[in-house]
Amino acid sequence: MRLKLIDIYILRKFLSTFAYVVILLNAIICVIDYSEKSQDFYRNKLAFSFIVKHYYINYIPYMTNLLSPIIVFLATVFVTVRLANRSEIIAMLSAGVSFRRLLVPYMIGASLLAIISIFGTTYLVPITNKSRVAFERAFIKERYFYDRTNVHFRIGPDVYAYMQNYNNFMQTGYLFTLERIVGNQLLEKLSAERIRWDSTTHKWIIENYRLHRFSGEREELRFGEKIDTTLRLSPKDFESTHLLHEELTWSELNEYIAEQRMRGNTALGIFLVQRQMAFAYPFAIIILTFMGVIVSARKSRQGSGVQIAIGFLIAFLFIIMARMFMSLGQAGSVSPFWAAWGPPLFFGLVAVVMYKTVPR
Repeated sequence: MRLKLIDIYILRKFLSTFAYVVILLNAIICVIDYSEKSQDFYRNKLAFSFIVKHYYINYIPYMTNLLSPIIVFLATVFVTVRLANRSEIIAMLSAGVSFRRLLVPYMIGASLLAIISIFGTTYLVPITNKSRVAFERAFIKERYFYDRTNVHFRIGPDVYAYMQNYNNFMQTGYLFTLERIVGNQLLEKLSAERIRWDSTTHKWIIENYRLHRFSGEREELRFGEKIDTTLRLSPKDFESTHLLHEELTWSELNEYIAEQRMRGNTALGIFLVQRQMAFAYPFAIIILTFMGVIVSARKSRQGSGVQIAIGFLIAFLFIIMARMFMSLGQAGSVSPFWAAWGPPLFFGLVAVVMYKTVPR
């Protein structure tokens, strides 16, 4: 379909308003965030330039992508209300332009932003989040201490590891056991007093170990003071998982989920929801753009303020619903699919119903 001048006019207004709302909203959010974290910044004696370079430069893409459906919705409402109040929409409809045709430039703009959102969610934002989350862990959050005891890992198809406890500051585990079990038969069992990570060789050093091997009725027992080995285990497995789901690119997220499932970890709700969100949020951008045009296309006697207020109310309801469903998905109360897709699908259904009432 060839774009007309009116399409280019609306599309330009739509994208420029989106950029304006992004700048305005991020400015407000950053000021509020800075005021909340100012004591942490002061306590760590951080320079303002350092904070901006290592935190807020990475914080802005995160917030923009997180709020992109709402930002697009508000931009749609602002643009359409202005067109309606100037009687431009009435003029278009009177000239024979259908309401469906009027939606074309909005949908083009929304689709473009949705594609950018997919790229941001699956690749760009996780990369910037690595620096942002690392900054929070270093200067805002309390230092993480791994306090789990009697930890079991499945680190291979037939290999199982056990530690009584682990010190993540010293990168050392105590009373370590490694077993190779095929079917119901134990073939090897390695026990050690201590296992520690060597950061130079990137290997585990097992100290004061005892290796017990079984082959039918034959047994072999061997002792040793030290051996270094590579395990499908790293110190990262014992670090804080605070906002880890926001740091993983699409490929890293899939690898992490597969790895944790192999180890028997079932507490993957937030990661499974995050994987669904990569495409649910871009879909929400298109749905909310469609709804935004419907909400604000009519010229209201009460003025544009009422329509803008309705727009803010709908945006607020979407945020609440999205947060609520995400929490339910993280807790396992609803499936990851519905946790991510529930809000946009619900608002999409509402938008279709509202579309029936629009004069065309």
